[in-house]
Amino acid sequence: MKHKFFALLLALSLLLCGCMEVPAGTEAPVAGDGLTVHFIDVGQADCALLECDGEYMLIDGGNKEDGQLVVSYLEQQGVEQLNTVICTHAHEDHVGGLPSVLAVYPTASVYAPTKTYSSNVFDDFVYYTDQQRLEITIPSPGDTFTLGGAEITVLGPVKSYAETNDTSIVVRVDYGNNSFLFTGDMETAAENDMLDYWEGRINWNVDVLKVGHHGSDTSTGYRFLYEVDPTYGVISVGAGNSYGHPHEEPMSRLKDAGVVLFRTDELGTILAHADGTEITFTWENQNAVPEDVEPAETKSQTYIGNINSKKFHTEDCASLPAEKNRVEFSSYEEAIEEGYTPCGSCLG
Repeated sequence: MKHKFFALLLALSLLLCGCMEVPAGTEAPVAGDGLTVHFIDVGQADCALLECDGEYMLIDGGNKEDGQLVVSYLEQQGVEQLNTVICTHAHEDHVGGLPSVLAVYPTASVYAPTKTYSSNVFDDFVYYTDQQRLEITIPSPGDTFTLGGAEITVLGPVKSYAETNDTSIVVRVDYGNNSFLFTGDMETAAENDMLDYWEGRINWNVDVLKVGHHGSDTSTGYRFLYEVDPTYGVISVGAGNSYGHPHEEPMSRLKDAGVVLFRTDELGTILAHADGTEITFTWENQNAVPEDVEPAETKSQTYIGNINSKKFHTEDCASLPAEKNRVEFSSYEEAIEEGYTPCGSCLG
């Protein structure tokens, strides 16, 4: 899998909190104050505040019990109103804290994948949206809007799904040459549907991926990770959670891809500041350091191609071809370049 590390001689300096500056090119920064993404530590839940040129957007709000924590955090940042609130999907660990936010902060627009869901916290979310005389907008793939100098593009979901996680709104945020991708809890099948929908029409590569579903093995599939090719990944996850997140399988995939990982359970609240050229990471826990301050050597991974079907597999796949029909590839990228397609069973 290709690397995108901007030569990644990462400058690690400890100021008032942990800090890591990431060179990202030589172009002049774009005009404006920059884009700051606050990955707020809400434990086993998701919440991100985006700040750009004096405008604010909130993506998810943690659990119901996190509502006051999120409101307090926004107060500390000097937020007086929100341009946009996005509820990626209706599960409590994403929508739960949003009613508290909407009860306090005037908001210009509210997005969600549905207007109805059978839960008290979602009903509260709808209620406080109504109190502001707002209509919940269900976005469509390709919709765009702005936050200061940043452009937000809705990329998914591209179909209707019975599984709530798969209804997650997926947004890409671009500021100059810097880019972020937020996928909620979308799972692998819906990730692949989204890749198929946009095939040949967009370049998926991003600098920072908010890793899907708290690092669950249901998300961040091989194909998705190959296409998105993030340099950095942020995992919003609670310490010692009962789900065992993040799971070993996606962590292995991310590390094999050389992704530098930041985790809220280790670092606390994480900030990524983009000026259009460089991204600087800071974090709350002064005594902690990200798992991969420098990208680790990519582990050797062999893929097995079937010369008849033109599909390729992991070495432990149950659908491996007979020895005489095999060809080996040293990387996922090599197999793709040779015209092979990933096995749906082992590689999604």
